[in-house]
Amino acid sequence: MVCSIILFFIGLYCLASKKNMIRLLMGIEIMINAANLNFIAFSSFIEEGAVHPLGHVFAILSIAVGGCIIAVGLVITIYAYRHYGTLDVRKLRRLRH
Repeated sequence: MVCSIILFFIGLYCLASKKNMIRLLMGIEIMINAANLNFIAFSSFIEEGAVHPLGHVFAILSIAVGGCIIAVGLVITIYAYRHYGTLDVRKLRRLRH
């Protein structure tokens, strides 16, 4: 549990401090992995002496959804780099005006 909390805060730090789109996507992926670790850790607390498979099912589903999110995010990142020539979120935000 402590490991998943540390992973979650590392991902949150990446989202808060990094301005590169690829690093932001990496932070999101770290946060998704922290949630998966929590699903599996809490599945052992449901039944005494056995691990409930529901936590593993949620983790597998979350891995699949997280992969789709990262794939779409990388496609958007590639198109933004090809069109604007930068991956800096601050510069891309200024293009809105």
